[in-house]
Amino acid sequence: MRDQLRPAIALTLLLCLLTGVVYPGVVTGLAQLLFPWQADGSRVTRGGQVVGSALIGQPFSRPEYFHPRPSAAGTGYDAIASAGTNKGPTDRKLADTLIAGAVDEVIRQDGTVRGQIPSDMVTASGSGLDPHISPASAELQVARVARARRVDAERVRALVHQHVEGRTLGFLGEPRVNVLLLNLALDSLIRP
Repeated sequence: MRDQLRPAIALTLLLCLLTGVVYPGVVTGLAQLLFPWQADGSRVTRGGQVVGSALIGQPFSRPEYFHPRPSAAGTGYDAIASAGTNKGPTDRKLADTLIAGAVDEVIRQDGTVRGQIPSDMVTASGSGLDPHISPASAELQVARVARARRVDAERVRALVHQHVEGRTLGFLGEPRVNVLLLNLALDSLIRP
């Protein structure tokens, strides 16, 4: 038995060292060397202060800002509570309560009509923390933001178009707009 126990303990300790210390250290070092901004959390700073991450949604609710898609994280965009809702398209509670309420809120704020609201304005992403909205969702909000800031809608629309990110590598995903980066640019150009 001793002949079997000793190699088992040695192998366990070796694997713990390799997978718990060496591998994470190499990956962290390479990430810091090759992708330092992303490895540090894609932190967005303004005036020397960190105001958020380009990878995690932020709660914006004032009319002079573009609003993100709903969060499934429960209390805003808490990264600790990252999770989807686990509700599917046939779930009555999802349709009757969550989506219907979100649709009513979009209609109230943005003055649109049912059937013309992009789905990402009323449904959460899989993680519940998505920092992006579709260009159609941003376009839907242009009139409200321009009205709240008392500026020409074309000026706000031009800013939205400047912040549309294309598909990753030209073919992955869909075009998108990062809400935090758009709102920061909006504040820099057009004060509320």
